[in-house]
Amino acid sequence: MPYAKVNGLEMYYEIHGAAHADRRPLVLLHGGVTTIGLSFGAVLPALAAERQVIAPELQGHGHTADTDRALTVPHLASDVVALLDELGVPQADLLGYSLGGLTALEIAVRHPDRVGRLVVVSAQYSQDGVREEIRTPDYSSPLLPTQADFQDMADAYAAVAPYPERFQDFLGKVSAAAQAPLPWTADDLRGLTAPTLLLIGDRDFVHVEHAAEMQRLIPDARLAVLPGTTHMTVLRRPPVVLPLLEDFLTAPSARS
Repeated sequence: MPYAKVNGLEMYYEIHGAAHADRRPLVLLHGGVTTIGLSFGAVLPALAAERQVIAPELQGHGHTADTDRALTVPHLASDVVALLDELGVPQADLLGYSLGGLTALEIAVRHPDRVGRLVVVSAQYSQDGVREEIRTPDYSSPLLPTQADFQDMADAYAAVAPYPERFQDFLGKVSAAAQAPLPWTADDLRGLTAPTLLLIGDRDFVHVEHAAEMQRLIPDARLAVLPGTTHMTVLRRPPVVLPLLEDFLTAPSARS
């Protein structure tokens, strides 16, 4: 199994599909408390059929052991850029989901030359964009992951994490990272240069109105809202999602 030494981490990553001379690699960045498989299992085979896909597991997630370093979006973004340096990839398309979406957005803001196209799935640019009801301490909101979802996360962690006994501590660390203030302004979004697709469910953690605001701020951004779709199910609908992604990733653009 491949690992790369980046910023004090032994970062696990997978490479799927073959490199294409006319297509940039696609980097998949998973959600918080999940793994590559849990976030992208439904869509990864089809995405990798047409391009090379690079899928790392972020600090503390999956096979990648945690460290004493704070788990922050800027740190995660720095790790991904360092991985691309290690792999000799000067520019890639990014597809980030949830915490991975925040990470992808940070890379696009701070390292615009490294990003060809940007897909941000179920992620916000400020904490004002998150629905208050998902913050319920008793996890009673139907918009939150189900008990089965939480069990899948725990099982995946136990199966591959270097220190599976640390799951509860890890949960707390990821929760703190997800609720921390985000480092962007509206002007940061106005300055994005990568063609951008925003993808959310209509019952997502993120308000549809907030996603629409992001679309207005990011030059020429596209927004797709999936009906009857929660945060956990956005990428579990391949017949709907894959045509959107393929059309966006392959469409000609003056800014691509």
